[in-house]
Amino acid sequence: MTVKLHLASVFDNPNCLLGRRNRNQFLVTLLVNIATFSHGLGVGWMSPVMRDLQTEDSPLGFPVLVDQVSWIGSVVGIGSVMGNLLAGFLQDRIGRKLVLLFIALPYTVFWFLVYFVQSVEFLYIGRLMAGITGGTCYVVLPTFISEIADSNVRGRLGSIILLSVNTGVLAGYIVSTSFDYFTSPPFIIALPVCYFICIFLFPETPHHLIRKGKVEAAKKSFMFYKNITKDDIKAESEFEELKYLLTKEQNEKAKSFNYKDFITKPAFKAYASAGVLLMSNQFSASFCVTTYLSDVFAASHTTLNLSMCTIIIGALQIVGNYVTTLLCDKYGRRILMLISTSGASACLLAFGTFTYFAALTDLTMVGWLPLVILSLFVLFCNVGMVGCLFVVLVELFPAKIRSVCVSTFVVILSSTVFLTLKIFPICMAVWGISITMWCCSGITFAGFLYFFFFLEETNGKSLLEA
Repeated sequence: MTVKLHLASVFDNPNCLLGRRNRNQFLVTLLVNIATFSHGLGVGWMSPVMRDLQTEDSPLGFPVLVDQVSWIGSVVGIGSVMGNLLAGFLQDRIGRKLVLLFIALPYTVFWFLVYFVQSVEFLYIGRLMAGITGGTCYVVLPTFISEIADSNVRGRLGSIILLSVNTGVLAGYIVSTSFDYFTSPPFIIALPVCYFICIFLFPETPHHLIRKGKVEAAKKSFMFYKNITKDDIKAESEFEELKYLLTKEQNEKAKSFNYKDFITKPAFKAYASAGVLLMSNQFSASFCVTTYLSDVFAASHTTLNLSMCTIIIGALQIVGNYVTTLLCDKYGRRILMLISTSGASACLLAFGTFTYFAALTDLTMVGWLPLVILSLFVLFCNVGMVGCLFVVLVELFPAKIRSVCVSTFVVILSSTVFLTLKIFPICMAVWGISITMWCCSGITFAGFLYFFFFLEETNGKSLLEA
């Protein structure tokens, strides 16, 4: 009896993700993130493969050069920009749901090209398709989740995006190191099929339906995502308030949406914070380390097994993101960003220093240290810079310019992904891993200083606030 009462009190808690009010929001968030899991799976799977392609043990029947590997690694950024632009252009026109359905197509093409590869161009196009999937996800999923979620759980649900990506990355590391090149793709293709079926069953967001004048459909959608019955008077007034606010916002936007909205003081503060957030995220080498993890460990003078190190790092990415889901709404975004940037900067400095001295003297007695340092680096990155990225990005901007600005900055992020993935292996080859890591440490610490002095807390902010 006591256990039942305890469970009832837990499920009645408005902050519990499994509570009655939040249950459908949580379930739908998990299912739409099959897409981000799949994207992470492709990223993680390719990391050990790219290293193998340059060796005598290459699974392919043709040579792949170092410069071609850098293109295989970085072309995903070009695809991501294409996906960003496509999603940004279509999501307000055809709806979030149809864009989410589209995501399954390029991802399926990616695995077909990987499996039936005949030349390096197949891999280029495949990675481009994978980038389109990721780029589309990173625009439409934060919007979709923010529109179906209550403000008290929005941070936790939004952070599931990158938690799913990193879970996929870990799965990709394990699959790639456990099975040969041609075994995995036929089974992985089942993922986009399951994803497509799940998305097909869910309604469009109430926000989009209201903006399109489909009030009855919007009401049904609202009732579904809030998991409430039609005769709930409080819910009825809640929906009417949402409809009123969205209609008012739309009318005001139609009347006064012009260039002046983009040159206000709050807008410029949001630009600066978003820019530093993106630079810290990418030039901290967080995504570069994930993509070229096998190469980073190979250059680190570690004495440990590279496959084991790769899988451990993949697991710790998940731990970092899970910590974000627990703490994001409880303690706020700002404190997590400060912990993340300061910790990551210190780890990069330590990693660069270790590799510098390891090249000069024998440090095999502490050959385990690169794994420890990179493990801490991954944890710190995922606690804030990575885990809170899209949550903060959506919340930074004033309501009238939010859609345009978020789409623009996600495109900038994808462009930066291409740039960093392209230059990172070149920097390691020309400067060496030590100087590369020191530079990343300096940029990340600059991000910490900015966040400390200028970043405002966005936790609990209504998406309808100006």
